[in-house]
Amino acid sequence: MEKQLTGTLALAVFTAALGSLQMGYSLGVINAPQKVIERHYARSLGVYSEDLARSEGGNGTEHEEPTDPSVVMYWSLSVAIFSVGGMLSSFLVSFVGDFRGRIKGMLAINVLAITAGLLMGLAKMGTPHLMVIAGRAIMGLYCGLSSGLVPLYIGEISPVKYRGAMGALHQLAIVIGILISQVIGLDFLLGNDYMWHVLLGLSGAPAILQSLLLLVCPESPRYLYIKQGKVEDACKSLKRLKGDYDTSKDIAEMKAEKEEAMKEAKMSILRLLRSSVYRQQLFVALMMHLSQQFSGINAIFYYSTSIFQTAGVGQPVYATIGVGVINIIFTLVSVVMVDRAGRRTLTLVGLGGMCCCAVAMTVGLAFQDAYSWMSYLSMAAIFMFVSFFEIGPGPIPWFIVAEIFSQGPRPAAIALAGFCNWTCNFIVAMFFPYLESLCGSYVFIVFAVLLFGFTLFIYFRVPETKGKTFEEIAAVFHRKHGGAPPSKPQEEAEMVQLKGSSEA
Repeated sequence: MEKQLTGTLALAVFTAALGSLQMGYSLGVINAPQKVIERHYARSLGVYSEDLARSEGGNGTEHEEPTDPSVVMYWSLSVAIFSVGGMLSSFLVSFVGDFRGRIKGMLAINVLAITAGLLMGLAKMGTPHLMVIAGRAIMGLYCGLSSGLVPLYIGEISPVKYRGAMGALHQLAIVIGILISQVIGLDFLLGNDYMWHVLLGLSGAPAILQSLLLLVCPESPRYLYIKQGKVEDACKSLKRLKGDYDTSKDIAEMKAEKEEAMKEAKMSILRLLRSSVYRQQLFVALMMHLSQQFSGINAIFYYSTSIFQTAGVGQPVYATIGVGVINIIFTLVSVVMVDRAGRRTLTLVGLGGMCCCAVAMTVGLAFQDAYSWMSYLSMAAIFMFVSFFEIGPGPIPWFIVAEIFSQGPRPAAIALAGFCNWTCNFIVAMFFPYLESLCGSYVFIVFAVLLFGFTLFIYFRVPETKGKTFEEIAAVFHRKHGGAPPSKPQEEAEMVQLKGSSEA
């Protein structure tokens, strides 16, 4: 009798999700101690003025912005270099996962996380700005790989009945990680002059626990059977994950999947870009990821403390923690709703709501000097902005790519989508402070315009994928974009050509 949910399965999913938790922690940890780290950068660079030191002796609010442009540059780089690491490593997910397996892949990349944690944890003893930037870059390399390997492993070991809920644990662990970093980043805990390096160094702590637990986790049965052809090992792994039961049904399903995969060409990224068969799907996948990052959400995550300060909040870090709590609540809402309301509907509601919130945020920030109550409007808009993001635009782009591509082009499509996501993340992180200084309180109007454009795109160009097969989705794409589906011989001819070139 198949038990479906076992202690081993729960341990394996929890262990993998520690990688997502670490990613969330790394995303959020740089936010709260911004002013403290900037002061250490200024001291290290020799631009720490006596006037600033005297102002800190007062209430600490006289000096809101660092005086030296080099401090601003190094701070922006500390935030943005994380995304550069993710961009570079996102292409390697398939290679790392297939080379020695999912478990050994996750074990190997933990070396990066621990190295990054040590660099940042020891930053106070060396050159702070260089050690933090190096640590953030290496942590970015880790997170780019982890953001692909974790959902891959969880998806492959989860029973079909629970695959959706377990797949959503990746996003849930990320937002929990963000909240943990915000709480322990409070100035009376670790976000102060004495402990900020420990706060950053803890980024690598989950990797140590995960490395120990991975030693007792079973390898993915799908990897063992489909990639390595080890039937006996796959059966043992299935029994460890699901209990002592007849594995013949699962083995037959994997056999069919393997046979189907062998019929399709495994496309490289360049071949996918050239293929006319998948062009519309690829355009939609990339636009979904563009809409996620250029919505302005990471501007909120990375710079929420300073935004709340501008909005006139007395204790901005507590408001930032409130954003983290809202994040978790609405991620759970999305888990419940996504298979009921549908992907397209939730994305439209999310992007449209975020557009309205961006306008409200701008109004609140622009008129807060004239009307004191406007700061409450800004705060409410930020909370609602995050809520709408987690309902649809946050989680959906990550798994819709797998839904609209079949086995052959899927790895290349996921790599392209991941690269697009991390690149946009870098652009926002690097240039938002400059955009903010240029536009002032009207900065979120830029995001409102982008959100309006993305909402129109989703409405006119993206079909609903809930409950549809790959063939049905492909047919919908061709109908929606004004052309008949390619004839079967034409599509097969292109696939044979692609397969031949890939074998060559």
